[in-house]
Amino acid sequence: MAKKLTLGKEEALKIAIKNINNTIGVGSVIFGDNDIPRIEKLSSGCYSLDKALGGGWAKGRIVEIYGPESSGKTTLALHAIAEIQKTGGYAAFIDMEHAFDPVYAESIGIDTEALIFSQPDHGEAALQVTQELIKSGSLDLIVIDSVAALTPKAEVDGEIGANHVGRQSRLMSQAMRMLAPTSHANETTIIFINQIRMKIGVMFGSPETTSGGESLKYYASQRVDVRRVEKLKEGTGKDIEFVGNVTRARVVKNKVAPPFRDAMFTIQYGLGIDRYSDLIDCAANEGIIKKAGAWFSYKGDNIGQGKGKTSIYLQENPDVYLEIKQILEGTFVPVQGENDGFIEQPDVSSIESTI
Repeated sequence: MAKKLTLGKEEALKIAIKNINNTIGVGSVIFGDNDIPRIEKLSSGCYSLDKALGGGWAKGRIVEIYGPESSGKTTLALHAIAEIQKTGGYAAFIDMEHAFDPVYAESIGIDTEALIFSQPDHGEAALQVTQELIKSGSLDLIVIDSVAALTPKAEVDGEIGANHVGRQSRLMSQAMRMLAPTSHANETTIIFINQIRMKIGVMFGSPETTSGGESLKYYASQRVDVRRVEKLKEGTGKDIEFVGNVTRARVVKNKVAPPFRDAMFTIQYGLGIDRYSDLIDCAANEGIIKKAGAWFSYKGDNIGQGKGKTSIYLQENPDVYLEIKQILEGTFVPVQGENDGFIEQPDVSSIESTI
């Protein structure tokens, strides 16, 4: 229990807070009956990942999604944009890699005509665009793809082979100091997509690290390590066709919910996350859908033999799908009192995956 202030100390404290608010601005310091704002969450577009994150991406915070090539990082970010647009919000995509595919984005559910899109020439321009968009107060989400492609202007204008050691790290460090308070004040979530690099000469532990220096690791409220676990294929013999990946997302840092949780889901090539399969897995884990052998049942009625037929049933019965979805999403929110006074997790950025 917090120590009760004596009348003299309490009055002196209130006077100090009043002076601070008059000098710096109203709301700079709060005390007493004023509630500290709770952290809202944005859906990731993946039920299992929302569960692992404690409800979704933290609103007004910096997020990092990293992993090897073709692991599903950009797909996750695009699904987050689609979810924002479904609620009537606005999102931006800063395409530093010049690899944005509008057809794939639309297949995931993004309205590309309502998407703010930019392809800056260098890192400083990209971060300036990000800062100005945040200051508008109109955006809910900004995705930057990727940190590794945030090339400093001096490097872009310089000669190939010139030494630019540390420039990108300094750029990211300055950007974090500017973007963190601005994104929080305007309730804009920033998702940085990042790549994996290998440290040279590491004898013990994982040699993996991420590009852009250490600042993003410290400023990010959530960090998710995305890995392709398995390739999905259909057919036999010469007719085998690869149709997707089984993907694992590991929450290696979470300052707004318990960390170190995993999410497993399927990404279909050209279509994105298989939300029906993801719903079935999550609902079965929560006991909402019952599984007996190969059969799945809901409220005592069999709805499919095997995950494939169960997915077809849910597609043909959207009312059942929405009902299960609503019940499942209710499990993402902590029980009243569970996270009251939740203390942010210490920085665990130095703990790297040993996958």
